[in-house]
Amino acid sequence: MYDDSDGPGAAAERRLTGRTATDERPLSGPLTEVVLDDGRTVVVKRTDSPEEARAEATGLHWLAGAGTIRVPIVYGQDGHWLVTDLIARGRPNREAALDLGRALAGLHLAGAPAFGSAPPGGPRDAYIGRAPMRNVEGAEWPEWYAEHRVLPYLRSAVDDGTIERSEAEVIERLCARLPDLTGPAESPARLHGDLWNGNVLWGADGHAWLIDPAAHGGHRETDLAMLHLFGCPHLDEVLRGYEQVAPLADGWSDRIGLHQLFPLLVHAVLFGRGYAEQALSTAKAALER
Repeated sequence: MYDDSDGPGAAAERRLTGRTATDERPLSGPLTEVVLDDGRTVVVKRTDSPEEARAEATGLHWLAGAGTIRVPIVYGQDGHWLVTDLIARGRPNREAALDLGRALAGLHLAGAPAFGSAPPGGPRDAYIGRAPMRNVEGAEWPEWYAEHRVLPYLRSAVDDGTIERSEAEVIERLCARLPDLTGPAESPARLHGDLWNGNVLWGADGHAWLIDPAAHGGHRETDLAMLHLFGCPHLDEVLRGYEQVAPLADGWSDRIGLHQLFPLLVHAVLFGRGYAEQALSTAKAALER
């Protein structure tokens, strides 16, 4: 007989689905599948803090509000717990990748009030993965990106010894030169914000779904650069679909490294020296262009 008064099943029941939990199956890390008495299966996630759960919930709502991208239904957030729909897994295919590119372009075109804007109702102090991420608004992307996306993680990496102070200078020089390197000015885009391949879920329904956002207003090339960073099945089709809806500015592929600097430094803070070396190499290459 299923009975758990203080676990994922109870979280799914508590004012979030209005149903009774009948079973639960642990998944990886903080995730649990919970079966409800109406036959549905939901995913229950326990976050490290209520603010982390709120950031993810409001991010998913904001992405869904664009009306283009597929994200799981959010049933609710209660303290540390977040309850969403379960997306049945399938396999990547070229048609789904093409549709994902078109949908991603539509998401970006939905826009944001400013660079650094949090989703409506979302916290200023949010997260990217397990790392803190502050949503502070700015008017000009190069300056905002340096101040609020690159330099905070560079300082953290220096403070914890992952990057030597003498090494940090190359990234600081790149930040100073960003206004000359970032291409034509763009309006703030509505970003997923943590769009690596692991957050693209290829569904059994033949469509691609996005999960685990670090949503904020940013530069649309950042989402695309993140897809490049860790690889994505049929990325050529994703890009083809994207450009059908929202053609990219000339030279965008030369700027991929600039946009990858942010996630690389986040990974350096979370996972260590290997990513720090990649960030340093990326900054040097960008300065040499």
